[in-house]
Amino acid sequence: MTNSFRTLDDVDVKGKRVLVRVDLNVPMDGGKVTDATRLERIAPTITEISDKGGKVILLAHFGRPKGRDDKNSLKPVAAALADVIKRPVAFADDCVGDVAATAVGAMKDGDILCLENTRFHSAEEKNDPAFVAELAKLGDIWVNDAFSAAHRAHASTEGLGHKLPAYAGRTMQAELDALGKALDAPTKPVIAIVGGAKVSSKIDLLENLVTKVDALVIGGGMANTFLHAQGVKVGKSLCEKDLAATALRIIDKAEASGCAIILPVDAIVAFHFAANTPSHAYGLDAIPDEGMILDIGPQSIERINAAIDDAATLVWNGPVGAFEMTPFDRGTVASAKHAAARTKAKKLISVAGGGDTVAALNHAGVADDFSYISTAGGAFLEWMEGKPLPGVEVLKKA
Repeated sequence: MTNSFRTLDDVDVKGKRVLVRVDLNVPMDGGKVTDATRLERIAPTITEISDKGGKVILLAHFGRPKGRDDKNSLKPVAAALADVIKRPVAFADDCVGDVAATAVGAMKDGDILCLENTRFHSAEEKNDPAFVAELAKLGDIWVNDAFSAAHRAHASTEGLGHKLPAYAGRTMQAELDALGKALDAPTKPVIAIVGGAKVSSKIDLLENLVTKVDALVIGGGMANTFLHAQGVKVGKSLCEKDLAATALRIIDKAEASGCAIILPVDAIVAFHFAANTPSHAYGLDAIPDEGMILDIGPQSIERINAAIDDAATLVWNGPVGAFEMTPFDRGTVASAKHAAARTKAKKLISVAGGGDTVAALNHAGVADDFSYISTAGGAFLEWMEGKPLPGVEVLKKA
């Protein structure tokens, strides 16, 4: 897929000022980074440009500040990044103006500089042309390595692509390659697993997927809405009953597209929404009126695993049960382990993404066994919905 995008293979960075948009939105506690995964992912792009003699100038946002706010400063993140890449990372107290220009002007080839939070300026999120021009003064080329922010048309994530020669960084390139293999040009048959609490947040996603995949597994609270639409009594389970017509429309669209919809055939039911509360497996014709469906049952697990066995490509977004609470993590863990085993056996290409999904796969201990895991939340969802991403579109070859 990345044949259609400009990458670092298409440019000589030696002696150039390279503005690199990265994702530094890492979890912090007490001024310390608690999970360096995103820093580790951008390390290859940064070190490659540095090793090739480019001046690496990092642009990023952190949090949702309204103006300058020291709680959202990137200074401690820059220090953590230096620890990850094992080289110095200088820091400038602004991303535009004299402070930034002086810091960039002092750089030697191979140096790495992190500029302060772009969202300290409201013009960043407005994609203000004057602000884009101020940023562009600091660089000769622009590299976008932040797929997670690619669904936003902000100054540093999209605007710069119209002012400077634009290229995908290695993290962006890996993401585009993986996603291309998953949905745009997949090895068939393709199965998608979509879970989570609500249909309302994933209508566009489901509408797009049923036209792209051969089988769609629907789990989690979302499945209850589909079951209700088909006349199944779901007791006191989470269920968006007002979306029954939407669920039926998606089922009809799937049928017209030749996509098999796989819904639970049994369920784990409890009477309290709490970890380790007593629970039992029930057939769908016997869900108690006071009961809540909190996970898929053993027959449903077998059905999903059989569907995974039939697939060559798997795309996964969302857990199939209340995986945060034992024992209602069993369905998600069982299917995740099955998909991981198929992947390790070279029988499956598996791509997963979304915050809850990554947490669930980490919980199952199989995150490293999937072909690719996207740490991009909103951007991954919008890509699955079939929407063009501004920060990706601007990287396309003419």
